[in-house]
Amino acid sequence: MAFKLKHLFFFTILKPQKPSLSNLHLLQQYRGIAKVRLKWVKNRSLDHIIDTETDLKAACLLKDAIKRSPTGFLTAKSFADWQKLLGLTVPVLRFLRRYPTLFHEFPHTRYANLPCFKLTDTALLLDSQEQSIHKNCESDTVERLCKLLMMMKTRTVSLQSLYPLRYDLGLPDSFDKILIPKYPDHFQFVKASNGIVCLRLTEWREELAVSALEKSKENKKSSDEYWQFKSGKTSLVFSMSFPKGYGGQKKVKAWMEEFQKLPYISPYEDSRRIDPNSELMEKRVVGVLHEILSLTIHKKTKRNYLRSLREELNLPHKFTRLFTRYPGIFYLSLKCKTTTVVLREGYRRGKLVDPHPIARLREKFYHVMRTGLLYRGKGVNLISQQGILLNNMEDETGQETSDGEEVESGDECSEEISDVEEGSDEE
Repeated sequence: MAFKLKHLFFFTILKPQKPSLSNLHLLQQYRGIAKVRLKWVKNRSLDHIIDTETDLKAACLLKDAIKRSPTGFLTAKSFADWQKLLGLTVPVLRFLRRYPTLFHEFPHTRYANLPCFKLTDTALLLDSQEQSIHKNCESDTVERLCKLLMMMKTRTVSLQSLYPLRYDLGLPDSFDKILIPKYPDHFQFVKASNGIVCLRLTEWREELAVSALEKSKENKKSSDEYWQFKSGKTSLVFSMSFPKGYGGQKKVKAWMEEFQKLPYISPYEDSRRIDPNSELMEKRVVGVLHEILSLTIHKKTKRNYLRSLREELNLPHKFTRLFTRYPGIFYLSLKCKTTTVVLREGYRRGKLVDPHPIARLREKFYHVMRTGLLYRGKGVNLISQQGILLNNMEDETGQETSDGEEVESGDECSEEISDVEEGSDEE
């Protein structure tokens, strides 16, 4: 994957304008353009999170695959070509051998030279905890899935696009067979004209049509910003955390302030009558991307997963440019030979601000992985089964650094980052 840091990218500076909130669908903004020269800034803390959670996700998916197997184990031959699918930078066989606390290796009964892997007792214990969390948080999972479908133009999404997002959205494995049939009043399976199976929302749920940004402002009792927004007196503003060297620039401050003054359009509102070339539509797209990332468990996902939803979300063709255009809201990482977009406000000092129970369970999972990696054969004996059962066990091996620890690259980068890497992400 080529990532060129030698180009420059520009921001649009918006001239003050007071649009009418009652005619949002007719608004067209005409503003001048000024060039602001900015450097690409690397966030070590977020890159470290993506690096570690890539292995975590691969281990969780392999755990689910072994569990689904009728034999209760997988042979090395069966997963020989899964490396790209799992997003790994090493062969799957080597990866499984790294973590003996999760995966137990043994020879095939018929073919002695064929390695096989089954789940350890520790992995099975973690899996039972995961299933318990899925059961206890089922209503929350259904709500998040409903909200995702409510953002789609036709309230429909193909399973082909949804299945890669299941880990990020915290959906249980085989959710289409286990979870969906339990809620016929919420979801139904339909076939598109091309024969692809899709999931459709059966009924619009107005009580769920409140974005994460609206909720965050509504919950702040010390501020009346949300109620001023509801009465049409002001617009909601996005939380922005600029890398060092960005926020102090006057032109960037001017751009940021005028962008925030634009009317906030809920991602659950119909946007088809908004001028697709206007700044208003651009802010609406930022709101949609913000909401989707807010729905994910780890406040991040692969860029290609979002691209597969582009048409249903009514996003412009090159919407991924916004990830570098608004570095105060999003962080674009190129770790692990893929492109991941992160919601900056979701993290503080290298930790999730409001971790979901599934995210906490995955911390335990990673602790077990690290123990196996560091101590190999002795790892299983060093893992406290009682500790795994405790809900407050922390990952002692994680790297905790400040989100403010940014490192400027030696070169400057361009808004063309998105174009250079089109289609380069691993699925």
